[in-house]
Amino acid sequence: MQRKYLTEKTTIQPWYFTVLRIVLGFVLAWKGIVFVRDTTLLQHLIEQTGVGVFSQNADTLAFIITYLTLLCGVFIACGLFTRISSIVQIPILITAIIFVNVRMAEQPGSAELILSIITLILLIVFAIKGSSQFSADEFFRTYYRAGTDSGQTKRFIKGD
Repeated sequence: MQRKYLTEKTTIQPWYFTVLRIVLGFVLAWKGIVFVRDTTLLQHLIEQTGVGVFSQNADTLAFIITYLTLLCGVFIACGLFTRISSIVQIPILITAIIFVNVRMAEQPGSAELILSIITLILLIVFAIKGSSQFSADEFFRTYYRAGTDSGQTKRFIKGD
């Protein structure tokens, strides 16, 4: 199967990569909204880790994690700075899996660990692959490269 190139950097990826990226972005944004609505829950989870540095700075870490998760979720859903946003979220999710979700997995009915592992795998995939051709990154890259050539941006939008 021969791959078509839109630009030098982006290859045409299957449509389900775009759907997975958008769903991943919405999941992260939803989790960020949950943290915004109940910051004390996140502070409590951070304090329960038992790591001194985390426990002492729980309020600051909760603030940073909340807004990074929300912002990166929106960026990933739009396809803007997808690789950077994924790379920023990977350490946060690894820490959450190791220190929080493994302890919560012992409780019956807790699907948080499975969701976190799937989210981590998708973040790694999008950190490597980047966003698909239907993303803000690709739109701006194509728009920038269009320059004075007529029809380049129109070709991206219409898919010609």
